[in-house]
Amino acid sequence: MSIDYQRLTFEYQPCAEQGPEHAAGHAHPVIVVGAGPVGLATAIDLAQLGVPVVLVDDDCTLSSGSRAICFAKRTLDIFDRLGCGERMVEKGVCWNVGKVFLRDEQVYGFDLLPESGHQRPAFINLQQYYAEGFLLDRARQLPNLQVRWKHKVVGIAQRHAGTPDAAVTLTVETPDGTYALDGRYVVAADGARSPLRGLLGLDSKGRTFKDRFLIADVKMEADFPTERWFWFDPPFHPNQSVLLHRQPDNVWRIDFQLGWDADPVAEKAPERVMPRVQALLGPDAKFTLEWVSVYTFSCLRMDSFRHGNVLFAGDAAHGVSPFGARGANSGVQDAENLAWKLAFVLQGRAPDSLLDTYASEREYAADENIRNSTRSTDFITPKSPVSKVFRDAVLNLSKQHAFARQLVNSGRLSVPAVLHASPLNTPDSSAFAGRMVPGAACVDAPVSGVTGTGWLLQHLGGQFTGLVFGAPDTLDASVLHALQRLQQGMTPLKLVFAGAGDASPPAPAWPGAAVLRDAEGLAAQRYDAQPGTFYLIRPDQHVCARWRQVDAAAVEKALERATGKAPAAQAAQLAA
Repeated sequence: MSIDYQRLTFEYQPCAEQGPEHAAGHAHPVIVVGAGPVGLATAIDLAQLGVPVVLVDDDCTLSSGSRAICFAKRTLDIFDRLGCGERMVEKGVCWNVGKVFLRDEQVYGFDLLPESGHQRPAFINLQQYYAEGFLLDRARQLPNLQVRWKHKVVGIAQRHAGTPDAAVTLTVETPDGTYALDGRYVVAADGARSPLRGLLGLDSKGRTFKDRFLIADVKMEADFPTERWFWFDPPFHPNQSVLLHRQPDNVWRIDFQLGWDADPVAEKAPERVMPRVQALLGPDAKFTLEWVSVYTFSCLRMDSFRHGNVLFAGDAAHGVSPFGARGANSGVQDAENLAWKLAFVLQGRAPDSLLDTYASEREYAADENIRNSTRSTDFITPKSPVSKVFRDAVLNLSKQHAFARQLVNSGRLSVPAVLHASPLNTPDSSAFAGRMVPGAACVDAPVSGVTGTGWLLQHLGGQFTGLVFGAPDTLDASVLHALQRLQQGMTPLKLVFAGAGDASPPAPAWPGAAVLRDAEGLAAQRYDAQPGTFYLIRPDQHVCARWRQVDAAAVEKALERATGKAPAAQAAQLAA
């Protein structure tokens, strides 16, 4: 039986802190505020890493309306690690192809995943209430994760800031009154209007764009292909732009540019929306409206994502215009960056200063997203006659000239930030080619093992991992000895061997390691690997170091650096 996630409601339940026998001063390791995609992803990741989590939300429902619908490949890889990626993809509409139109003529198309050998598509479209519902189902499977509905944070105080005893006390309002909730760390994932941000007297700074867009979710039977279609100045909506996307359940997302003078209340009325949709679909099209919204967008962020033991993530920390699907995707990537660092600090495996790198790395990523989103918005909604002339000239040239297509910007779609300047990276000591530089998110490749075929990313993440190219029986004894030493180090490494695809018979097992075949040689190709090449992978599946041959002493130093234990001067020098 299918679940109607759009109409689910959750009961308020009193908690232990409201009872007369509750011991004051007991601090939960982590409190997450906000049960949207970012808050749920953070809480699940922490719980999977063994950290008890309390997740509070002021509401008792999932997302109202489809809202964020485009989830990128990197986000799907994260959802796989969180245990709900398969459900997302099964329900979602997979797509790789986009087309751009000028008036009623296609000027060009593009493929976001032109190569084979990846488990996940470039994007899926999936209503946010499904994404939240699947994440919540996973959260309920974890015994060390409490979800509290109708628990609204109305006050916050930090104690002993900057000391090992630092903690945060939240005042939480419920139908039974208020109570104090203590936590060592608090993750604020409470949305663009972030009450926590307001309670701390903080704000976000940036740019608001003087334009309005109408979102209409339309249910219909249609023969449009499963692609992203974007029109500039179409005949059915002249002098403006329109975006069309397919969602599950025969629902289609249509975005209409309205202009800054449009009345946001009046434009949501069905008598205004229906004629716009009919003009796009044709006079004989039959459809019903599922959800309507009018929005004005901004590109902004907080100056810092860390304030004492309160860490901001997702829309609470940064906001972008929707072109490029950078909002929810960047928020889930905040979650994967933050969770392992919180776990390491709470488990005594890293200093508190490791959390400063969450702020610096994700502030860098937010700036990149804001920069790309701002450029897209300026191209889609030119603010002067000269800008519009340039934009239209580029579109006309793009029909026949490849150089002009590179200038067309209908929303440069979300890709993960490469954290080049992270102080957790160890610079290369040998020459490498390709994209898998320190700071990059790992890419996938097909592999096989004793349990059959699979994917490389299934074996990476969750803890520090050494990815070794070559089967154990093909490596020198000195290399194998060094790997054994690393498995037993202060930060034990999970080892993954990726041998040549034509190895026969199967390579012998290695204690505590995954021994895989690089089924088509794509892993070696994508990681520019030779026999003996070694990659050090962070728990969030980012590369932090690599060598042509494993050197145990060098790996141990890189692990110290990647867990925030390198001396500050050394880390700063590496970052420079």
